[in-house]
Amino acid sequence: MAVDMSLLTLIMNASFVVKIVMLALLLASFLSWSIIFTKRRLIMRTKSASDDFEASFWSGGDLNTLYRSAGREKGGAMGMASIFESGFREFNRITAQGDTEPDKVVEECRRAMRVALMREVDRLEQSLATLATIGSTSPYVGLFGTVIGIMNSFRMLAGMQSATLAVVAPGIAEALIATAMGLFAAIPAVIAYNNYADKVVRLEIRYDGFMEEFTSILQRHARKKVA
Repeated sequence: MAVDMSLLTLIMNASFVVKIVMLALLLASFLSWSIIFTKRRLIMRTKSASDDFEASFWSGGDLNTLYRSAGREKGGAMGMASIFESGFREFNRITAQGDTEPDKVVEECRRAMRVALMREVDRLEQSLATLATIGSTSPYVGLFGTVIGIMNSFRMLAGMQSATLAVVAPGIAEALIATAMGLFAAIPAVIAYNNYADKVVRLEIRYDGFMEEFTSILQRHARKKVA
């Protein structure tokens, strides 16, 4: 007697626990891909904005003009522009109060830029932990579904006088689907996490380098005001 081994039939005939496992892995996969596409757009937009700002900054333009331009950005300054805006805003605030002691000015500006840098990195790293969790746990969740499915198959065999491959094949096949779904959810999440984590680290290094260079520029400006 022929046995229907189509994928849909195997999923529909799976036990309740295995179905729950499959549903959880399917939702995890959807969440993973949603984060992957969203994070890809964010990192690309941030990198592009930082490239454009860095080109404008080192073109030798007026800092006040660049500051006003950064403040007019739709949705607010982001990336390197946000760090610059925070540092230059603090510089203007302190010097407007009449405090032109170079060391104090530089320290306050550095503090403001460090806070902005941490805020930008946190924005880029948001949801990466979710990708890491999906990537590390999905194979085990799938394996759990596989173990349950195989256990159910052997329990069914215990009540039979004779067993054939046609009897156990559907149960084992539906169990292995859970493992396949776990890998399907995990592999893209792990690849995306490693890729995006590397890009975030590279952007953070760029931000930190810019902050140090801009701090030196602000220090020279503060010394000129004292002189």
